[in-house]
Amino acid sequence: MWLNPEEVVLKNALKLWVTERSNDFFLLQRRRGHGEATSKITGLLVGALDTVLDSNARVTPFRILLQVPGSQISWVIASGAAIEEVNKHWDWLVHNLLHTLSVFENKEDAASFVKGKVKGLIAEDVRGRQAAQEEEPEKFREALLKFERHFGLPSSEKLVTYYSCCCWKGRVPRQGFLYLSINHMAFYSFLLGKEVKFVIPWAEVTRLERVSTGFMTEAIRVNTRQRQREFSMFLNLDEAFGVIGQLADIALRRLLDSEGLELDQALRQPTRITKRILEEQALREYVLALFRLPRAEKLYEVASCSVWTPHARCHTAGSLYTTDSYLCFSSREEGSCILVIPLSEVLSIEKAESTSLLPNPVIVSVRTKKAFQLIELHDRDELVESMNSRIRALQWKQSMFRRKKDSRGSVKSPAPYYYTFYYDTGCSDEEEIEEQVLRNTVNSEALMTAFHQSQMGADGNNSMEPVKERLWEDHFSEFGRGVHMFRTEKIQRLVAMGIPESLRGELWMALSDASSELESHQGYYASLVQKSMGHSSLATEEIERDLHRSLPDHPAFQNPTGIAALRRVLTAYAHRNPKIGYCQSMNILASVLLLYAREEEAFWLLVAVCERMLPDYFNRRVIGAQVDQSVFEELIRERLPELAEQVPDLSTLSSVSLSWFLTLFLSVLPFHSAVCVVDSFFFQGIKAIFQLGLAVLEANAAQLSASADDGQALMILTSFLDQVECEGLPPSSPPAAVESSCNDTDIPAVRHINITDLINESHEKFGDLTVRHIERLRCLHRIQVLQAHEDTTKENALRLVTSDISISPETLSDIYDLFKMEHFISLYWGDSSSAAAAEAAAWQYSDANRSFVERQYRLDRPQFKSLYELLAPWPAGSNQHTDTMANRTFTLLDQDRDNLVTFKEFASWLDTLYCEELNEKIRMLYRLHIPPALTESEDDQSLKSPLLSTTRPLYVNLPSDKEDEAKDYQEQLKQMLQDLAKEKEKDAEKPLPLMNQREFIQFCKTLYSMFHGDPEENELFQAIATVTSLVLQIGEAGHRVQSLPSEVNNHKEAKASESDGKVNGNSADGRLAADDEWTISFAQILASLLTEQALVNFFEKPLDLSAKIAEAKENQYHQRAGLLFLQQGTR
Repeated sequence: MWLNPEEVVLKNALKLWVTERSNDFFLLQRRRGHGEATSKITGLLVGALDTVLDSNARVTPFRILLQVPGSQISWVIASGAAIEEVNKHWDWLVHNLLHTLSVFENKEDAASFVKGKVKGLIAEDVRGRQAAQEEEPEKFREALLKFERHFGLPSSEKLVTYYSCCCWKGRVPRQGFLYLSINHMAFYSFLLGKEVKFVIPWAEVTRLERVSTGFMTEAIRVNTRQRQREFSMFLNLDEAFGVIGQLADIALRRLLDSEGLELDQALRQPTRITKRILEEQALREYVLALFRLPRAEKLYEVASCSVWTPHARCHTAGSLYTTDSYLCFSSREEGSCILVIPLSEVLSIEKAESTSLLPNPVIVSVRTKKAFQLIELHDRDELVESMNSRIRALQWKQSMFRRKKDSRGSVKSPAPYYYTFYYDTGCSDEEEIEEQVLRNTVNSEALMTAFHQSQMGADGNNSMEPVKERLWEDHFSEFGRGVHMFRTEKIQRLVAMGIPESLRGELWMALSDASSELESHQGYYASLVQKSMGHSSLATEEIERDLHRSLPDHPAFQNPTGIAALRRVLTAYAHRNPKIGYCQSMNILASVLLLYAREEEAFWLLVAVCERMLPDYFNRRVIGAQVDQSVFEELIRERLPELAEQVPDLSTLSSVSLSWFLTLFLSVLPFHSAVCVVDSFFFQGIKAIFQLGLAVLEANAAQLSASADDGQALMILTSFLDQVECEGLPPSSPPAAVESSCNDTDIPAVRHINITDLINESHEKFGDLTVRHIERLRCLHRIQVLQAHEDTTKENALRLVTSDISISPETLSDIYDLFKMEHFISLYWGDSSSAAAAEAAAWQYSDANRSFVERQYRLDRPQFKSLYELLAPWPAGSNQHTDTMANRTFTLLDQDRDNLVTFKEFASWLDTLYCEELNEKIRMLYRLHIPPALTESEDDQSLKSPLLSTTRPLYVNLPSDKEDEAKDYQEQLKQMLQDLAKEKEKDAEKPLPLMNQREFIQFCKTLYSMFHGDPEENELFQAIATVTSLVLQIGEAGHRVQSLPSEVNNHKEAKASESDGKVNGNSADGRLAADDEWTISFAQILASLLTEQALVNFFEKPLDLSAKIAEAKENQYHQRAGLLFLQQGTR
């Protein structure tokens, strides 16, 4: 295969390679020891080396080198595992390039020509492989070439797909093509001699929606912060809208919150994304959400089939989905019949004899001595073989885990589950010891078991429990028990009644499949608790603060036993998942789980809720919960249009409902009613919370529409939820606040609502809400939520900077956009290491435990250099000097020495150059030419060897008419220095270090380079020559004054030291060097510059920062990424 040319040194390579064929420009070589009939000792050694190397480090046995005659440097341009493959490349080079190369007079030019040709072949090969993955390779290859030609994006900007469509401007459509790549959407149109093209980065997309107006068909509207664009006349609008939404969602998750929002493995490398992968990913996310499977599960097969359902005495048609660890079935009507079978429960999957009534049957046997029959399976043989291979791999993995566990147990007997905690208590020693034992024992039973009697006394009549238990036992006999029970409409009605307390823990474990996690991780929780004890972090501090706020009215958490169990579960989870750690509301969820499940079960239930059932809810910015609030607002507009019309600002309702989603109504409903909601949540997932939320709003729609303000709306909903009671329990007395408000005509009298009726009503009215629809809305609304966070981040950054600088807010906002775009460009097209470093730099942490504080963009040295070239107000002459100045500026701004520059530091630098007075500009230039900005390690020879002597005065030739004027400079300087001294006394700033001659020479060099191209260039050069001469005279005079007393003192000290017999040569030499150095101060340089009006005018001339920013926006892509044209408006 062709390779990007990589340099090698032939002198070192000859021992490992044997040349098979050669000519003036190319060598075909074989790895020594490969293919030799009688290997010599060298070949055997090389072969042994290649054998022991890791597969990623092994060298292919054949390669082709490009060589320049007379040079020891060559380039590897092709390699292969077989001689036939490499011979094909050799023949192509000989027939197509060798004759052409003889025309070049300069052999280096010939080498550059070959390297360019090879890179073109690689690009063509990449296009071919990419096109081969598409349904119509030739058409895609053609589109890829047009995409590259029209927009000039780097080759790493991978095109995913393209669509023919119209882009609208007002009522005028422009027919063209919409190209969708991994980082951008781009449109190109050329009609009637008019070309229109523009590029929209996904990072700028703030909203996607489907719209329909009177003068156009249904269209896709893309909103950015600057404008909106509409595209229509797609051949398949549903597909196009889905792909656009997916690409925008993936790009924003990767660019704006890669640490907080987990990206699937297939999407972590954007260059591998194809349209087919997007389709597979959309299906996979739907399957994971529908069956609430672990996020790491990979989807393998999807097949249509029918499953025998004993309760219906028929076969139910639907789809079969297989993943790493599960076999799942869903009926055609989503939710009417669902089956989840963990592969760890499967004993065998066998093919049965096919008949006309039972075509292609498969029997799945599970441990509970039950079997499931599937029929009408296409490609049955391949499916069964694939499933059996995964089952064997899973069984082997489990056996190895058990064997390892047994071997540990044979060496060391299992220790009892006791762990040490330390508290300050007011108990006596005996009471404290007894209480400590209770607190430190991992509970083997649910807390409700220990506190059941007290609860019964408080709750009154529990006569419904035996009835519900009998109903569930009947259901188990008909539909099965455990994870693989049939989940139908009937179970939904039973769950709405409330699961009996005796079965609640078991059913929660089965419905969430936390039981499989528990079984496959025996002993994991106990070891996790042991590891997490004694570790202090921000999470553990927050946990301790919230322990006694968790169900404080429940007796289980008025007791050390419950508090200790809650502490262990939350601390163990924070240790297991440090990305989440601990978030508020997790304590409430964990408390309820501990009441009805054993402690270890409660831990795995918490894992299921946080990592599968409520994805991204408990990350550092609660993104998942905010996304669902945005989805909830959309559903209110869809399902309750009258309420949405009466309450235009739905953010009030969504702010109230946030706690409904975060705590599953546990914080707003009476306890037993809320537990019934948790039952529904474990059965239906987040869909149950959406349905119940809509039902609550619909029940109060009239009152909410008439509410005068947000406070009254909150009171209406609070009063309604307080009166939702559980069947069989006496109604609770209304709160005082509610009683006092009953006389208010706007709020109806208190009425009691049964939670079972409310849940059933929500299912009847909103049960057609599907998981697929929720997932689509989540994808779209995640874009809005992430961009809202990004806007908040920008506002905070600007607010911190605005008070300290003079740049206008509008201009500062544009600077921030440039600053952020530089960060994004590194993520777009940088290599994996630079992209990872850029993203890591965007997060600021508060402590060693990496607790999240805020997102803050920061630039490294190469990124800063790019912006320096775009925004520096004065030219720096040569590219080398520009690079040197950019390096020094970065070093100066990097105050905390972390090799990163913050936006505040960057904005302060621009403010000094564009808005400050002459004194501050000169001060900035002065600081750039003294340490730490200027260092000895700079690759500029002029810095290392002073050009001017320190033993004689230095003069610059002046015109004869100015020679007399030079004599008056000393008097002017004395007065200016006195004035500057007075100002310095008023100013508390720390004085700047003195500048030596080497540094001053570089200062002058920078000044000379700043004037190129200026209209007053000649006058400025003459002025700087005058100032340079003057400063050198001042420095020389000061140097002479310091040298004389220094020499006398040093002579006396030397004689005294000799007489005492204590000569310290090092200290004397060091002091002499320090005293004898030529130096000049900032005040002297400033005073000298002020004597030349041309220089004063140059530095006081107003500079247009806004124009510079506008130019930088046009050139930023071109400079960093080769973008030829980026049109932000419409042409």
